[in-house]
Amino acid sequence: MTVARRGAAVGGRWLRDGRRVACGLLVEVEGSAPLPSGAAMLVDEDGEIEGSITGGCVESAVAQEAQAVLDGAPPHVVTYGISDELAGTVGLSCGGIVHVFVHGLSGPDRDVEAAALDAAADGKPAAIATMLDGEHAGAKLALVDGLAAGGLAGVGTIGSLRGPELLDHSVARDAAALLAQGVSTIRRYGTDGATLGSDLRVHVRSFAPPPEMVIFGAIDFSAALARIGKELGYAVTICDPREPFLRSARFEREAEVIVGWPERALAGKALGPRDAVLVFSHDPKLDVPAIRVALQSGAGYIGALGSRKTTADRERRLLDAGVERAQLRRLHAPCGLDIGSGTPEEVAISVLAEMIAARAGRTGAPLRGTSGAIHARDAAGLP
Repeated sequence: MTVARRGAAVGGRWLRDGRRVACGLLVEVEGSAPLPSGAAMLVDEDGEIEGSITGGCVESAVAQEAQAVLDGAPPHVVTYGISDELAGTVGLSCGGIVHVFVHGLSGPDRDVEAAALDAAADGKPAAIATMLDGEHAGAKLALVDGLAAGGLAGVGTIGSLRGPELLDHSVARDAAALLAQGVSTIRRYGTDGATLGSDLRVHVRSFAPPPEMVIFGAIDFSAALARIGKELGYAVTICDPREPFLRSARFEREAEVIVGWPERALAGKALGPRDAVLVFSHDPKLDVPAIRVALQSGAGYIGALGSRKTTADRERRLLDAGVERAQLRRLHAPCGLDIGSGTPEEVAISVLAEMIAARAGRTGAPLRGTSGAIHARDAAGLP
């Protein structure tokens, strides 16, 4: 379970337990910050804290604001950063500015938040929209389970932002789109609730379904990659038409296993930019069809293991099989970063590092030899 889903599980439990709770929600980041928009921290009436919004930079200050809300202060946005007069005590060492919405969770809004957090903890897609402005600041509307795929605004939503009638409809539609991308951000609306306007700010916090990782070939490297990939939040599938290769419990412990050819493993999967396909079969009879079907998908990362000689031979076979050279530019082969890896676990780290770098549009070079923003979302807008 990822950090976000672990936090959702604890948050949902706190709310179901009946605790009086205030939430500090990171709604906007300017420049660099340790955590992205959507990070949240809960504070109960006894001062117990769960979650984090900046990894420790401003948590103490936000906890004080949360206690004030529990004591009766209205919901409000607080800003911290190096340009703030509090920089010496709560400023961000990494140089960014964060905007945190501090609000209490009670009544129907508490129930909406709890239901969405419970769904997220169960691995279901969920999005929580929170009103930031006006007399209904802190009001909640949520989408839970499958709405991103359906794209039907207003269907299956719970709660209300208690604004103009059009607002819930507009926000639900936008939240469905943001959830499909796994993005948490602020959206602005007119006083009538229309999308053309900037009078009302609504923050949408997305708990997207886990990205998928499909690995072709049941070998040691696949087991290692599945184990670490699962820790990073991937839903992993290992596919191989050779049933004896898949019988080992080490595969079933970490992944769904499918006995079959690549077409079967990817049938019905709508892979997108967050998903990955890895070809580890080391068998020409499997490599070529696996890569061909992977290149027909929308997977953001497609990689194939092998030596440079194997890679060159495989590329010739793919071209002979009708794959266009332009398509092959999507293929990372040999996959992984050059870190001198040798063991299956080291190779897995090498491949995962390249996957992360590719997703963020980075080179994978040592940070001490680069300049500019460190966090991927600063440069690429990633969630």
